Amino acid sequence: MGNESINWDKLGFDYIKTDKRFIQTWKNGEWQAGTLTEDNVLHISEGSTALHYGQQCFEGLKAYRCKDGSINLFRPDQNAARMQRSCGRLLMPQVPTEAFIDACKQVVRANERFIPPYGSGGALYLRPFVIGTGDNIGVRTAPEFIFSVFAIPVGAYFKGGLVPHNFQISGYDRAAPHGTGAAKVGGNYAASLLPGSEAKKAGFADSIYLDPATHSKIEEVGSANFFGITRDNKFITPKSPSVLPGITRMSLIELAKTRLGLEVVEGEVFIDQLDIFQEAGACGTAAVISPIGGIEYQGKLHVFYSETEVGPITQKLYKELTGVQSGDVEAPEGWIVKV
Repeated sequence: MGNESINWDKLGFDYIKTDKRFIQTWKNGEWQAGTLTEDNVLHISEGSTALHYGQQCFEGLKAYRCKDGSINLFRPDQNAARMQRSCGRLLMPQVPTEAFIDACKQVVRANERFIPPYGSGGALYLRPFVIGTGDNIGVRTAPEFIFSVFAIPVGAYFKGGLVPHNFQISGYDRAAPHGTGAAKVGGNYAASLLPGSEAKKAGFADSIYLDPATHSKIEEVGSANFFGITRDNKFITPKSPSVLPGITRMSLIELAKTRLGLEVVEGEVFIDQLDIFQEAGACGTAAVISPIGGIEYQGKLHVFYSETEVGPITQKLYKELTGVQSGDVEAPEGWIVKV
């Protein structure tokens, strides 16, 4: 499919087969040479640990077209580091940072015609992943692994600007205490499908998960990180060993501190103390920021700034971060890698 058939304004977050993806195999104790391929179908053993025991992890990052035509990758070293931690947690071989970034660059270059134009709000979304493969049946680490990176063009998450959404507190747990909550592994997402679906049926955007041990503190919003702005202008985001350390979250913390002059607190967000916040949001790679209009808990909807309008600080944070990503705002040292 040529990009002339892509309507950049209509792009959502859907799978589109692009020209090339990167693939590399680990066997006999080391990574083999990687290659770009047109084939988007994996051929793996029926005994692959990825299929039976959930031995796999993934990442998500974006490449952006800048005003001057150059291409920005946003903090790929942080995605590489997080994937190394996920691999370590699941006894999989780690992909070195340099190799990870190089694979991402190769995929962006090979699919350059799919990068949405500057100003469209879209980006080229990259999905690196590692899966356990090879003939196996026992519960153990796989004899072989595949590392792959593919890319799809994605549109602006919110057409026509940021829109607040309402969320519902879930009775389910996203992860276990001392479990895999901090690793970006598929099982965490599989577990969230049912609560997410129940929240949507009830008319909410997604579920909010409380801490698994005490069910008294907010941990995550769907598959994104929570943040709130207090009435005295503190930026607060949950600190917990079972929260996924988001790259967007980490970046917002930095920008809130250095660019907006907010005091940043990584701490506890008690569900019965929501009235300390004037604004709240969820942050992640896909939407950057999803403003939270209200949270339903025990039959009551707690509204923050407004159910229809986005708070001023959330807007400033969004503008600053998206500006950095697209090259319109000066980036902190080391955040942008040119392709």
